[in-house]
Amino acid sequence: MQNPFTTTYSKIPASSYIPTEQVEEILQNFTYEQPSESVYKITGVRGSGKTVLLASVEQKMESEEMKQNGWYVYRLSPARDMLRQLLSFLARDGIIKEKKKDRGANVSATILGTGGGIGITSSADDLYTDVGVELDAALKNASAEGKKILIGVDEVSRTQEMIVFTQELGGWIRAGYPVYLVCTGLYENIEQLYNVKNLTFFRRATTVKTEPLSQLRMSEVYRKTLGTDTSVARQLAEMTKGYAYAFQKLGSLAFQEKTELHPEELAEDLRSELFAYAYEKIWEEMSTEDRALVSLLLDQEEYKKEEVVSRMEKPQNYPVYRDRLLRRGILKSRQGYIGLALPYFADYIKEYGGVSL
Repeated sequence: MQNPFTTTYSKIPASSYIPTEQVEEILQNFTYEQPSESVYKITGVRGSGKTVLLASVEQKMESEEMKQNGWYVYRLSPARDMLRQLLSFLARDGIIKEKKKDRGANVSATILGTGGGIGITSSADDLYTDVGVELDAALKNASAEGKKILIGVDEVSRTQEMIVFTQELGGWIRAGYPVYLVCTGLYENIEQLYNVKNLTFFRRATTVKTEPLSQLRMSEVYRKTLGTDTSVARQLAEMTKGYAYAFQKLGSLAFQEKTELHPEELAEDLRSELFAYAYEKIWEEMSTEDRALVSLLLDQEEYKKEEVVSRMEKPQNYPVYRDRLLRRGILKSRQGYIGLALPYFADYIKEYGGVSL
């Protein structure tokens, strides 16, 4: 039997995928005749399932039912000219009705290479061609024909390509064109776009933060796919703390065992995988201030706010660092308490974070 668990980047697991409320929220909006939200920003810590969530939305929107309702789904790369990518997709699907005239070539050469040259000239119409104008016309046409366009962008950051695209998107939304965006990115990367001029609408757009997976649903997936009893399945689910990467990785490790499962032995393998493929990068990207705060949370599951503040060098900054780490998905909180959200992250900090205890 093929391993039903996968940690392959952006791949939706065939039989171990756990749908989330965030996916349903986005899909429900797009089923309305006039969707109330035009932009969704999916954020969360590395490995929390941002890309899989986006892929799930895209897959659902590409269903025959949604196609019959006029939906087109386009995946754009933020590493290339995004406007031209979109223009190419629209041309391919016939949403652009008139093709741009080809440039005329003026070629001259003398025989046997004794001289000559090659020149390329453009028609007068080409001199006034602008990709933004072409897209505006295409989207206006799509609106008139009842077509709707969903754009998916993974791993957003403050690049020139993303800035130009987002500025154009704001104009399309103001014009009432049926174009919608779902993008993913680390919170700090998306936040960098907020300070760009004329992108206020992007700041105000709905942010969807990945949440821990349901303990009950994880337990059921483990029980069914691994053929283990409920108590062991629950123990495995608890080990992951709902962290999507840990859930898939632990399931994969357990599936490979092929024998009676021993959670305590699997825990060591899981720790090693998390340390190497998730936490090293997460820790590297954290600021000195953020590291200082999480380093106060290593010996208990959660701490009272007062305990943490009393141990900080600059206690007045507690709300800023706490909120930033919560938005990034590194901390969890309940009324008056905070703790680390990621399984075995405290162990990583102790062993590799250079923290003196």
